[in-house]
Amino acid sequence: MAYRNGNRKQMALLPPSIESYVSQSDPVRAYDAFVEALNFGSLGIVIDRKKVGNPGYNPKAMLKLLLYGYSYGFRSSRKLERATHHNLSFIWLMGDLKPDHKTIAEYRRRNKKPLAKVLKQCARLCMDLELIEGNTLFVDGSKFRANAGIKNTWTKERCEKSLKKIESRIETILSECERVDKQEQEQSSLVEMKEELQDRKVLKSKVEEILKELEEGKKTSTNTTDSECTKVKSIHGTHAGYNVQSAVDEKHGLIVNTDVVSEGNDRNQFAEQINQANDTLEKECSVACADAGYDNTDELKKIDDRGIKVIVPQQRHASNKEDTSFDKEKFQYNKQKDCYICPEGHILSYSTVDVARRSKTYRITDSSLCMECQHFNVCTNSKRGRRISRLINEKIREKLKSQYEQPESQAIYKFRQQKVELPFGHMKRNLKVNAFLMRGRDGTKAEASLLATCFNMARMITILGVPVLIGKLTS
Repeated sequence: MAYRNGNRKQMALLPPSIESYVSQSDPVRAYDAFVEALNFGSLGIVIDRKKVGNPGYNPKAMLKLLLYGYSYGFRSSRKLERATHHNLSFIWLMGDLKPDHKTIAEYRRRNKKPLAKVLKQCARLCMDLELIEGNTLFVDGSKFRANAGIKNTWTKERCEKSLKKIESRIETILSECERVDKQEQEQSSLVEMKEELQDRKVLKSKVEEILKELEEGKKTSTNTTDSECTKVKSIHGTHAGYNVQSAVDEKHGLIVNTDVVSEGNDRNQFAEQINQANDTLEKECSVACADAGYDNTDELKKIDDRGIKVIVPQQRHASNKEDTSFDKEKFQYNKQKDCYICPEGHILSYSTVDVARRSKTYRITDSSLCMECQHFNVCTNSKRGRRISRLINEKIREKLKSQYEQPESQAIYKFRQQKVELPFGHMKRNLKVNAFLMRGRDGTKAEASLLATCFNMARMITILGVPVLIGKLTS
């Protein structure tokens, strides 16, 4: 059987022109055309061809390198540097430019805010190509690890506990030093104790600074590696990370907006994310949909007040808890008397107001009525009788509940998972993004914008094809 053998000494191993390295339908050409179509002035990157001094690398070429690299899992500056030497598509894209890893890292570090705006221009290009309609938006969040360890997260309790241990150790060292005879001053044991004493004092000073920062900033915790990250919980456990938010369009599942927040849950994010997406669209969407993690009546009301249909299930819907005969919904509310009437006809009068939870509390007028009721231990097992909480915005909550349960709303919500979960799955599974490389919210926003743009580019190439997309971008 014959074999095909290569010949490294062959004179014409590669085409004589770099332009011939990749075919006309290669995806790298679409990335090249996309970056050329961006408005760098709007991004905040100045391109001055008359700038004097040592010539630098073209900002467009550097952005092409980052965007194309992120799309194929090359995120570290050293891997990107290596790719410009050995990968034909990278060599073509850069025109044989070979920036070192320090140059690549510095470009990314110095252009955090411009990189965070790339997705916005990408979304508007998609609108021009009629790939984004902006009528229905799906919002979702996902946890990404920060470039910091959970062991570097400090709370007030941890600081106080650590200070006690340090002070105790300092006292022990001082007492040991006093017992050392003067003739032994030059021995290594005394020298080592003095060095440890100095280290402990330095550590104490650092912990005191962390405690002061927590008290002045009124924060529950801080991370000494990345002070802007937070403690997040996911299926992989508890770690230092960020909550990445995205707003996805219904038509093709393209990302309209992305954001990075330092909160462990999504409760306070709905209105802000929809507003940011509408700002990108330069119009108001007609429907805004999210999962039960965004169930916050005050937040949902902000969007509902603007005439946008809100489709968000309540926590009760998400838990699939079956209704019982003594659920809150079974109690009749009397608006004129501001009271509830239980299924047995007893009155629950207004008792107190919870300012923090923005709710009112209603209690049975006579606790003995509950104790003597045949449904005691079913309706309630409290000796004080049945209690009901009613939000100040309860009317809005009831409206949103009814709105979510409509058949057309159920169809939209069922469609939500197909669209909004896909981008995060692509980033985490296909691109192998398990953590951010940059620190701080500005850095993570820049990376999130690049990753979201990578997803949009992949979708655009799938929908239109490389030649058609290039034609539309260059026309």
